[in-house]
Amino acid sequence: MAEKKSSVSFDSVMRDLRAGKFAPIYILMGDESYYIDKICDFISEHALREEERDFNQTIVFGADVTAAQVADIARRYPMMAERQVVIVKEAQALKNWEQLGHYFEKPLQSTVLVICYKNGTIDAKKKILAQAQKAGMVFISNKKREQDLPPFIENYLRQYGIGIDYKSSQMIADHIGSDLNRMTGELDKLRLSLNDEKTVTPELVEKNIGVSKDYNFFELRNAIVHRNVFKANQIMKYFCSNPKSGGPYAIMPQLFAYFQNLLIAYYAPDRKNEQSVAQYLGLRNGWAARDYVAGMEKYSGRKVLEIISKIRETDTRIKGIGKGNATDSDLMQELIFFILH
Repeated sequence: MAEKKSSVSFDSVMRDLRAGKFAPIYILMGDESYYIDKICDFISEHALREEERDFNQTIVFGADVTAAQVADIARRYPMMAERQVVIVKEAQALKNWEQLGHYFEKPLQSTVLVICYKNGTIDAKKKILAQAQKAGMVFISNKKREQDLPPFIENYLRQYGIGIDYKSSQMIADHIGSDLNRMTGELDKLRLSLNDEKTVTPELVEKNIGVSKDYNFFELRNAIVHRNVFKANQIMKYFCSNPKSGGPYAIMPQLFAYFQNLLIAYYAPDRKNEQSVAQYLGLRNGWAARDYVAGMEKYSGRKVLEIISKIRETDTRIKGIGKGNATDSDLMQELIFFILH
């Protein structure tokens, strides 16, 4: 966040918008387009009445206008309405940002200017960010961390009166990853497929999203944590023989993330206490830290370091460097053997 006084969260922005408090300037930027779109769409749908939009809502794209033209549009007065809305989409293509500086210093209070800058952020050193922060709001939309995805899934479904168990939310998170637009699309399909069910189970995830309830990373991690050699090899064979599962490319980042967090967990003040470990790793609760507490009992710190090194080596070989005649399946079986022995 560019501003120094306090960070602006998605919830705080939406709370003001729902209360009818519209700032004259919004700079929405970052790598996660989901929250940028949510804020922009809300302003587009609620800042004006439907009959006011034809004359008072302007949508332009960064590649098609200059910053000076955006400033000129923003200086217009609304026609028979309390305000006008100006939305700049794909603003990362906008040039000569400094030309907006004079407008930011004294924005028109009857204009709501929304600038959507995706796949990155404006240089924090630019003066216009401080100017925009002083006059309105600057919001950075960051990608969710892996450990934040299950709570996001739970909260999203809860607003529709639907519950979900821990394993099911982790299965979906592991399968889809941090693309929240894709995530919410899959969750919408899932909830619309429910009949009288009010809780999502692994069976429903398997049926509607296509993630096997028995052969998934949640179960693989469980097998690795408890050193269940037979189960771990079964699951790995499934991933290597079923292209739709994502294969090694789906497994490697998640394996790396688990052991990387496991290494960090060794520095927790009380590494035998699930709540303490969860707090240290930034997890939602002690339950989410259970696999790390169990992992520290099964694997020494030295072994974890060796495993991380082996994962990196295997990832490089799968991508073709030093692979030789080995297949992806050969390399993954070798990795699992190294981890478990």
